[in-house]
Amino acid sequence: IQTLAYLLVEKMAGRLTQPALIVAPLSVMGNWVSEIQRFAPDLRLLPYYSIKRSLASLEPIDVILSTYGVVSRDKKHLSSITFSNLILDEAQWIKNARAKVTLVMQQLNAHCRLCLSGTPFENHLGELWSLFHFLMPGLLGTRRQFKTYYQDPIEKEGNTDRKAALMRRIQPFLMRRTKNQVALALPA
Repeated sequence: IQTLAYLLVEKMAGRLTQPALIVAPLSVMGNWVSEIQRFAPDLRLLPYYSIKRSLASLEPIDVILSTYGVVSRDKKHLSSITFSNLILDEAQWIKNARAKVTLVMQQLNAHCRLCLSGTPFENHLGELWSLFHFLMPGLLGTRRQFKTYYQDPIEKEGNTDRKAALMRRIQPFLMRRTKNQVALALPA
């Protein structure tokens, strides 16, 4: 809903001059459609994830909603478009920096990029680097620099100074909520 509010503000301010592309797993497409209809009906939506999909006219569209699989398959066509925003829901889909889906998302053109994820990394800090490399290439250095300066000292040596330095570096770009802030019914 916060992402939709942001897109509405952009539209009302006249800055949504090109469509935003929201990429998410197929399992949440219905939720995105219903949330847009309920909370942001002024956003003109183009679902782009069925077998019969077309981008024949982008002019009256504010938001294109697609899946990671469809975007990967249609990368040649989609990479020729500049989007106002590229928003990845369940962004852990690009946690492997060398995976095809990650490379495809990095090739898409957008003025602004946003990652939504409840699990920005699960196995190692390299997954976090991959998300930030998509968002702001260079912020955390190259993959090798990140591994040398942050990942290995934190994961292998338990270096709390490097962990604190990493947190200071990424904190301005995070909006983090805990389970108890989101849903009281969830277990601790």
